Amino acid sequence: MSPLRLGTRGSALALAQAGAVATRLGAELVVIESEGDRTDAPLADLGGAGVFAAALREALLAGEVDAVVHSYKDLPTAPLPGLTVAAVPKRADARDALCASGGHDLDGLPEGARVGTGSPRRRAQLLQRRPDLEVIDIRGNVDTRLARLESDDPDRRLDAVVLASAGLERLGRSEAATERLSLDSWPTAPAQGALAVETRTGDEKRVAKLEHRPSRLAAEAERDVLARLEAGCAAPLGVSAILDDGLLFLSARVYALDGSSYLTASHALYPEDSLHPGAELAERVADELLAAGAAELAPLGGSKS
Repeated sequence: MSPLRLGTRGSALALAQAGAVATRLGAELVVIESEGDRTDAPLADLGGAGVFAAALREALLAGEVDAVVHSYKDLPTAPLPGLTVAAVPKRADARDALCASGGHDLDGLPEGARVGTGSPRRRAQLLQRRPDLEVIDIRGNVDTRLARLESDDPDRRLDAVVLASAGLERLGRSEAATERLSLDSWPTAPAQGALAVETRTGDEKRVAKLEHRPSRLAAEAERDVLARLEAGCAAPLGVSAILDDGLLFLSARVYALDGSSYLTASHALYPEDSLHPGAELAERVADELLAAGAAELAPLGGSKS
């Protein structure tokens, strides 16, 4: 049988995470460019993070590749007929990382420090913790963002950036992190740190060896909150799920965009007690948030991401 053709985006991060998957499968990588890779426009203007998945899915449906690797957080929550998330490998670190010049943690940054992020959630979290910060909207890959900590241009120079710990690890840049932010107080994007390996429906067995059920349970519960709230990629929403001693625990937090307030809801269950544990937990969490006024606190509606 010919090697499995594994589709991936061409960014350094995408190649790093797809390369690890390809090694386990004995697959050959096929690089596919997406619209999101060809522009510096904000993701919300492009229709959400799903723009990164669209080209990969088109190639998969067309038979140009046999499977594709996504950052699970970039995959739209609505299923696409004919395709299946056939495997969720073991999840990497779901936390965000602060990368600051001078080795500072978040509380140690100077008053009025300039901190870069392209995420409305991270902006709200930064302002909730440190209302004095100047939060700068940025775009670009990990190296581009880290380079702004050392820029000679005072208009571009930043005191810190907030990035995903998993991305730093996959690129061999973990040393750039000066603080890893606790999920208890700083929940991250639904399924952050998780990968999704998608195949055409019926071809799931070709990648089944990659499956890590605890990672799937947690990532899918988080994504179910996103779907239940009908939230888009621009929503200031943080979610964290963990399977601990057989108990699936799910917590979500919705922030005001300016970080002035937030709402939190948490629930837990044993997965064997439910046919659809992630969906059941997400329904409880989302309904509690909505009943508490989450839709009035933050702009939840928008492009599904």
